[in-house]
Amino acid sequence: MNLTSVQHDRAAGTLLGLASGDALGAGYECLEPMPDAAFVTMRGGGNLGLTPGEWSDDTAMAIDVVGAAAAGQDLRNEAVRRDIVSPLGEVTHKHREERAGRIDNSSLLRSAGVALAYLDDPVALAEAARAVSALTHDQTDAQDACVLWALAIRHAVLHGELNIRVGLAALPRERQTAWWRRLDDADRLPPAAFDRNNGVVRALQGAWSSLAHLDVVAEIGHTDADFLRQSIENAVRAGRGATHVAAITGALAGARWGASAVPAEWRRILHGRPGLRTPDLVRLAVLAARKGVPDVHGWPSDKRMDYERYGGTAALVRHPHDSGVWLGGVGALDRLPAQVDAVVSLCRVGTAQVPARIRDHIAVWLVDDPRPEMNPNLDFMLVDTVDEIAALRAEGHIVFVHCVQAISRTPAVAALYASRHCRVPLEQALADIIEVLPAAKPNPALRDALAPRLMRVEH
Repeated sequence: MNLTSVQHDRAAGTLLGLASGDALGAGYECLEPMPDAAFVTMRGGGNLGLTPGEWSDDTAMAIDVVGAAAAGQDLRNEAVRRDIVSPLGEVTHKHREERAGRIDNSSLLRSAGVALAYLDDPVALAEAARAVSALTHDQTDAQDACVLWALAIRHAVLHGELNIRVGLAALPRERQTAWWRRLDDADRLPPAAFDRNNGVVRALQGAWSSLAHLDVVAEIGHTDADFLRQSIENAVRAGRGATHVAAITGALAGARWGASAVPAEWRRILHGRPGLRTPDLVRLAVLAARKGVPDVHGWPSDKRMDYERYGGTAALVRHPHDSGVWLGGVGALDRLPAQVDAVVSLCRVGTAQVPARIRDHIAVWLVDDPRPEMNPNLDFMLVDTVDEIAALRAEGHIVFVHCVQAISRTPAVAALYASRHCRVPLEQALADIIEVLPAAKPNPALRDALAPRLMRVEH
């Protein structure tokens, strides 16, 4: 199956959204429901004792499934399935016996990886979802739930739509009515109503309710991408099994709105077993969606992306309105000033292209294409990126911002940064950027996105 750039974005968002929900919910596990307006953050701690941004074994289990798919393995193969649930290891059968009659939701968490593995085949997806669920869950309802959630994720990745009922036809006819009623309840009731959300059925209802009860984004400057954050926060505020339900919610939200809708403040600190960070999640998810085969340029597996065919990638200048921000092309990664300790990449880079000494690396899913449909979350990405650059600067970091040639994406982001955080009028900011980067010429989509409604100067 040939996936578009936007579909790749949504595939990556599936695993990234799951991990984000997991890490966000970790600090609120087993708490009572919170008010709708309660502030939540990736604070870590809680009864799981995780650090801020650290995911739990929920994500680790999903990674095992995605990793198998990224290696091109067929999850319907029994030998493959026995190897993919490593957090349970050799106690799989014991786990099944202990959980009889008390259905936990771990199998539902693993269904996200199943969805990525079979984007091209919904029938095989349903078979694999049942088989992977059966590793720990013999119950029919649990397996039905995994089929529904995995097919909903597949639909979201391919079509950019939320539709939990798209998979009902894959269930035996005699069980469809019961699931219609359960989903109707989730449409009607708030997330907190599904209080026993450590079970598969209630977890699915709570997760779908978190997505079904989204406020209309009316505030100036907000976009559809904000729904991803809102849905995950809804799940966390529902309390009790917040880590699990927020992770399940995040998988479908990420499949719908993409990795480009996941806030940079979350992406920067996400980490967890087995020693992975955000770029690793993106790589695994994309490879799973591509049946383990990189594209013709070696993305997302190669250590370096070869941009020599473009030429002119070595630009490196200081931002005219903040000397702590450097601007340039991808080639400058090989000769960064020693004081630079954070990198914001606006183009694809290889797995080892950013110097190993850089701990803070934010990769932005931003396509240099004038067609609006190529960047469905463009307004959000631009504002989110410059705000995170400002956050890095506030922490004392020296930041390098780059794309391939510093012609389109880098100048646009640099001008917006100056407008929002250096109190420079946008037109003047862009003119000043062009003075230090004479080849700068943001594409029409980026110029249109640099609209006055986005230019709220931060005080």
